[in-house]
Amino acid sequence: MSTHVFPAHTIDTAPQAARATMDGVRRKLGHLPGAVGLMAESPELLNGFLTANANFENCGLDPIQREVVVLTVAGRNECHLCVAMHTATLVRYGAAAELIDALRAGTDLPDARLEALRRFTLAVLDNRGAVPDEELAAFLAAGHQPRHALDVVLGVGTYTISTFANRLTRAPIDPPLAGYAWQPAA
Repeated sequence: MSTHVFPAHTIDTAPQAARATMDGVRRKLGHLPGAVGLMAESPELLNGFLTANANFENCGLDPIQREVVVLTVAGRNECHLCVAMHTATLVRYGAAAELIDALRAGTDLPDARLEALRRFTLAVLDNRGAVPDEELAAFLAAGHQPRHALDVVLGVGTYTISTFANRLTRAPIDPPLAGYAWQPAA
């Protein structure tokens, strides 16, 4: 079903409360992503996501680890846009093709510590936060700290907001990301 319930706002058509935020995103990225224009219909959603994302970017996980969390959530929630966008981010970071391919496929990662992070992220999602003790112990045994477990929760929450909003609004993949289009494994 495709509906046009959610307007794709420009800065000029967005609710007043979203305009400064949208302008900030445009200045930072050099363009205004379509998903931002769609989220702007709810300035609170847009501001909430961007605030949570800024907090996640400052957490104890390094950039590659954060992208493992994000792509795990995006793949689980089948957010085509999020997978494309964060694949592009990993490419910009110079991540190994094997890591990117495994994340997009939802298969074991080539790095044991990152795989423990992926599995823990899935455990947080699958258990709605009530991760069994043995899964938390495996995460910590892989060299992660208790703080990192909480950082994963922040990432799961942040990107659940994004993936759900993008799926609800049917946010399109912006043209620069077309080469990273994704379909979930059958």
